[in-house]
Order: sequence, then C-alpha cells, then structure tokens
Amino acid sequence: MLEAHGLSFYAPSGAPLLEDISLRLAPGEWLGLSGDSGAGKSTLGKLLAGQLTPCQGSVRVDGLPLPPRGLRPVQWLPQSPELAVNPRWRVGKILKEAWTPPDALMKAFGIEPGWLKRFPSALSGGELQRVCVLRALAPSVRYVVADEISTMLDPITQLRLWQALKAHAERHHLGVIVISHDLALLNRLCHQQRYLEDGRLSAASAPLEAP
Repeated sequence: MLEAHGLSFYAPSGAPLLEDISLRLAPGEWLGLSGDSGAGKSTLGKLLAGQLTPCQGSVRVDGLPLPPRGLRPVQWLPQSPELAVNPRWRVGKILKEAWTPPDALMKAFGIEPGWLKRFPSALSGGELQRVCVLRALAPSVRYVVADEISTMLDPITQLRLWQALKAHAERHHLGVIVISHDLALLNRLCHQQRYLEDGRLSAASAPLEAP
C-alpha cells in the first residue's frame, strides 16, 4: 500500500503549495490526478516518489518510509524524458542503471535493439519516453507516477505506450498514478480520480467531469 499522510509543501517564500494531502493507493490500482496548471500536481508526484522532501507529513510503502537513495519503490515519470536521463550515457546504460528488461517487454514498448547504442539526443521524444517508462519498471518498483507522459506524443505512440504499461501493471500488480489534464484518458484508465485545487485534494472517488 502506498500511503501519504498530511503532506504539505511550501515555496521558498513560505507560500503553501500543497496542504495536508493524504491518499492511499493499493497494489494494482490506478488513480487519476487532475487539476489546473500550476495546481501542484507535479510537486505532489515528486513528493510521492521521494524526489522532494515534504515540509510536513510522510510517504510510506507497506508501512515503511521511502529509502533516501537508490532505486525507490515509487518512480516518478516526467513529461519531458530528456530531463530524466544522463545525456552522456547511451540508452543501453540508461536502462541498465535500473535493470535489464527482457526482450519481450522491450518489444511490447516498441524499443528497437539498435537504440541501445544511441545517445538520448538521437531518439525522438516519444522513443525516449518509452525508454524512460521501461526503465521505471524494474522488479523492485511497486508504484509509478506517470506525470503527463503522453501529452507530447502522437496518438499512435500514446496508445502503444498506455497499452504496454497497462498490460505490465496488470501482470505485476503495479499501482499507477496518472497525472493528466485529459479527463477522457483518466476515465478510461483509472479506478478512482482526485482533483487538486488550491493545494488540496478533492474527495472524489469516481471519474470526474471537467470542472
């Protein structure tokens, strides 16, 4: 179980960005998170994955705090994959930083063997995003926070990415938080949804209509 209790996070000025956020996500469950631009969705995603430290509150997986370093059981996937990789590393090394995916999973995500010898700059945004998603699916990972990961992709690439991620999540009972402005996408994928507004989460547990 992924649990956040009383998360608050403040800007350097002291202004509250998130206040008293609590949520629970069971293994295998998909949760949709929507909200206006600047509402703090990405900040919340980073807190849940240990990329940021909350000013108040805690994040736990199965009752244990997130480890301070190493491959955490919660992985945050940003909208811009180039920000998540070392541009001086070849794609093969980027993947092996976390694990060595099986060939069948590489194929499911449409990753060609020849890409492994390339640098990230030699891949398109959609290709690199698929690499980053696959890297986040190491066996020790229990939850993934997918932060607008398909926004910049063409419809065919979007479909293939979500199909591959959903199939893998179902096989391995992976919990997924989908951050998106696309309510139609959230309604298709998620078991429950929450709306972030003014630094607080709604209590909605069913698919939301556009606000």
